[in-house]
Amino acid sequence: MSSASKKNYIKKGILILVLLVAVYFGYKKINYVLTHETTDNAQIETQITPVLPRVAGYVKSIAVKDYDSVETGQLVVELDDAELQTQLLEMEADFRQAEVDVINANAALNNAIVSLRVNKGNIELSRVRRTKAEDDLKRDQSLYTDQAITRKQLDDSKFNVEATAQQLENSKTDLTADQSRIAVLQAGVEKATAGLDVKKAKIEQTKLKLTYTKIYAPQAGKIGKKNVSEGQYVQAGTPLFSIVNDTTYWVIANFKENQLKKLYPGKEVDIEIDAWPDTKIKGVIESLSDATGAKFSLLPPDNASGNFVKVTQRVPVKIQIKDIKQYRNMLKAGLSVFVSAEIK
Repeated sequence: MSSASKKNYIKKGILILVLLVAVYFGYKKINYVLTHETTDNAQIETQITPVLPRVAGYVKSIAVKDYDSVETGQLVVELDDAELQTQLLEMEADFRQAEVDVINANAALNNAIVSLRVNKGNIELSRVRRTKAEDDLKRDQSLYTDQAITRKQLDDSKFNVEATAQQLENSKTDLTADQSRIAVLQAGVEKATAGLDVKKAKIEQTKLKLTYTKIYAPQAGKIGKKNVSEGQYVQAGTPLFSIVNDTTYWVIANFKENQLKKLYPGKEVDIEIDAWPDTKIKGVIESLSDATGAKFSLLPPDNASGNFVKVTQRVPVKIQIKDIKQYRNMLKAGLSVFVSAEIK
């Protein structure tokens, strides 16, 4: 065989080998596409909890730095509580004054009750005096008829009857006035007691606010970037930073609507993190959303208005990561992943 023939034979062999390799990998690719549902519209998710102050104030100290690890209940930020402490002292003094007001109101009510009893006694005394005066008048009238007493003595007896009758009426009027006064004083006691309760509630509220000046980590995890510095004035509800839960992760994969036919909870999937493409991670579909991703947008599409253009929708699928502790150091919230599910 000539040298030229050998070269042609080698070239043909190489070409055939390349074609065979291309056919092999092409077949694998086509077979993979036909037997798997895939998406690269997916990312790692975790629970991110914002740390928010519940009261306004100046930041006194910050106990953490960017990306520090924290435990649940760990002190992370402390606000200056001097103003609240001063308010508490003022409220406690006002509360003590209100206690004195309640004591005075009760004392006034007790005095009125005693006075009422005295008036009732005066009424009984006035009745006895009137009865005696009436008896004396009857006796004096008989004596006057017998000319045993003078006309002046009879007139004095009549006057005494009228005077005792008026005293009885006056005592009854005093009793009515005292009864009305007692009702007013009872209302005053209730008002003073209610005012005392209000002041006590305000004191408890201020004490509660004082506890809010110490801000604790609501969950374990890692601090994100801080948005606060010492000496800064913060309003209630202002985000200081967020805590990323570094123990629980999952994947949200947005599959096209025409890929969902053979996807169901419990089905195993393969996960490939873009940052570590050589690592294959197993996962299990936990649930499928009951709405497309577009429905959660700020302005969801309305196909009933304007010109309709059909767009393939995507449905979020939540995937649980198996053996999560093994891949813990690779998992970061927000990382892009590639998800594939075998459907044959």
